[in-house]
Amino acid sequence: MQLEQSTLNTINQWLKGNYDQATKDKIQSLLDSEAFTELTDSFYKSLEFGTGGLRGIMGPGSNRINKYTIGTATQGLSNYLNKKYPGEKISVAIAHDSRNNSDYFAQITADVFSANGIHVYFFEALRPTPELSFAIRQLGCKSGVMLTASHNPKEYNGYKAYGNDGGQFTSPDDKMVMAEVAAIQNIDEVKFERVDSNIELIGEAIDQLYLDKITALSVSPDAIKRQHDLKIVYSPIHGTGITLVPKALVQFGFSNVTVVEEQSKPDGNFPTVVYPNPEEKEALTLALKKAAEIDADLVLATDPDADRVGIAVKNNDGEFVLLNGNQTGSLLINYILTAWQEKGKLTGKEYVISTIVTTSLIKAICDAKNVEYFNTLTGFKWIGQVMTSLEGQKTFIAGGEESYGYLVGDLVRDKDAVISCAFIAEMTAFYKDKGSSLYQAMIDMYVTYGLYKEDLVSITKKGKTGAEEIKAMMEKFRNNPPAKLGGSEVVTLKDYELNKETDIKAGSSKELGFPKSDVLQFITADGSIISARPSGTEPKIKFYCSVNEPLANKADFKATEEKLNAKIKTIMEDLQA
Repeated sequence: MQLEQSTLNTINQWLKGNYDQATKDKIQSLLDSEAFTELTDSFYKSLEFGTGGLRGIMGPGSNRINKYTIGTATQGLSNYLNKKYPGEKISVAIAHDSRNNSDYFAQITADVFSANGIHVYFFEALRPTPELSFAIRQLGCKSGVMLTASHNPKEYNGYKAYGNDGGQFTSPDDKMVMAEVAAIQNIDEVKFERVDSNIELIGEAIDQLYLDKITALSVSPDAIKRQHDLKIVYSPIHGTGITLVPKALVQFGFSNVTVVEEQSKPDGNFPTVVYPNPEEKEALTLALKKAAEIDADLVLATDPDADRVGIAVKNNDGEFVLLNGNQTGSLLINYILTAWQEKGKLTGKEYVISTIVTTSLIKAICDAKNVEYFNTLTGFKWIGQVMTSLEGQKTFIAGGEESYGYLVGDLVRDKDAVISCAFIAEMTAFYKDKGSSLYQAMIDMYVTYGLYKEDLVSITKKGKTGAEEIKAMMEKFRNNPPAKLGGSEVVTLKDYELNKETDIKAGSSKELGFPKSDVLQFITADGSIISARPSGTEPKIKFYCSVNEPLANKADFKATEEKLNAKIKTIMEDLQA
């Protein structure tokens, strides 16, 4: 294998440019050892500043996370802010998670902002992503940055950029920021010289304000009082959740919280797990072991930046089972709407939001309770955008997406595992107070609204060739959609890239009315929904499948679930045929 000329040109720019010697030595070492695949992946393009910022593997190179790609992103964001708010005093907030180099990258980000005359509120130590969103709104900032790669493997880091509403940038501002970043052609354009007077440390005062406002959202404090000794096991999986989740649970009124000691210390190597992802059963191994030891009622585990939460509960046989993101999200929204209903708080102005690849059960719950429901593209920034557009007009109750991210109340504009952990615990207390477990409450929900079953298959394709393979797969589905899936005819095709919904039998089309996004959805005659989309944050293509069937009674739960699981298996096999 030889290097393409364009890749070699970029490598030479780094070897000759104003980069530190350690970076140049590493690049030269890779050249000397003819590590052409690694060099190609590191330099074949510039790491794209997407609508959510940056995410990638750490290391030297234009397509890697390092001082220079972080600096370039911050310079571009600074240029955007100074152009958008001329003559105004501009402030930003910065936080970071527990990943290796996150604190260093946060310092670089602060340096560049400060050098551009922007006031920086800098969290003195690691903090959850949602608290950053809260701080932006609370402190009146124009923007904010979180240094995190969420639940990605330890080799990754990232840079999440936020607007003045505390949500990630959406159109047109996202394109404006991206254009400013792309316009930087030379590393010498980046101002790395720190101005100390422009940097202000923040921490505990914001923490307490955030916790107080979370606690004020509680709907069932009386149930918590009666069930305060609910046995809760919590793991931060070596991440930022340790700073606030235990405090939030205690402040809500829970007195029996056990933290998984082996995973309590922030550590970017995530030594006790393969991936620090609460979606993976393996990541909850230690938490489940502790839960079995103490006969816990609830297991909670958050990802490194504490915006996602995975949970486990006991089934009817007393065995701990993990709930997926759709199950937890549906339970949470059903609980909150039920509790609001019982308190007479539903006035007709409330609303709920979820995304196009999240279970349709949430919409069914909202419809039954006459609560307005909104559907958005995948990604919490779209949920945040709807919230901002309706601020002052309607009341946001809750929202969520299938990837273990939920939000209760409008304190932030991103998924929030701190708030979610508190409310999942409150929900458990609420049902226990009524003589039910969370698992039994889930089956009751299915009897009321129908049994909805979802699954997700992710196919990883790394590097330049992987990106090309993913693109080819999407083109194949777009140009030759399947006629049948799971034995049922595909009747509707939704192409969010083309903003088109096609009735296949009638041959007619209409606009979808969503922003452009590379997502395809196939809807079958029996109501199954199958979605295909490349991940925006990982080298993966994802296939989502949702099937449903009425559940006549609790006794039929297992048989109906098995039937739906078999159907999902057939659909997934059809997709990959």
